[in-house]
Amino acid sequence: MANLNKVFLMGNLTRDPQYSVTPSQVPVVEFGLAVNRKYRGQNGQMQEDTCFVDCTAFAGRADTLNKYMRKGSPIFIEGRLHYSSWNAQDGSKRSRLRVVIDNFQFLGGGGGGGQGGQSYGSQPQGGYGGGHPEAQSGQSGSQGYNQPSPMDSPDQPPAYGELDDDIPF
Repeated sequence: MANLNKVFLMGNLTRDPQYSVTPSQVPVVEFGLAVNRKYRGQNGQMQEDTCFVDCTAFAGRADTLNKYMRKGSPIFIEGRLHYSSWNAQDGSKRSRLRVVIDNFQFLGGGGGGGQGGQSYGSQPQGGYGGGHPEAQSGQSGSQGYNQPSPMDSPDQPPAYGELDDDIPF
């Protein structure tokens, strides 16, 4: 059976990114992300639930996040879940589930210095330690994915008035 470990989240940083470097000199940044969900409760009133998620980024992604993001900054992230467990000093068993960031996009606005619509992450060619911004090539946001706009698509159905009245059988 195939497995899939992919996470997409959009939220706001709960604290400034914490920057560090591993013993092998790889930059690491850690931060918390608050993801809100609005729903209608049993009483018919709108309610809001917040999920707090720990996030980690490495290499170039860590440098970029540390440079531009601050507490309150909105961000869209794509990553994978990573589970770790250890024994605490008091002998108790501890564990943590966090998101390791593969790609992200600044959403702009909010309380940070994020730049709206810029995507960062692995390039389609792949390679370890990617994280080079697509913005360097002059592309940003959905333009970086080379998706045609709906108006440009030749596969669009004809307008309602242009439909053929002939029955095909």
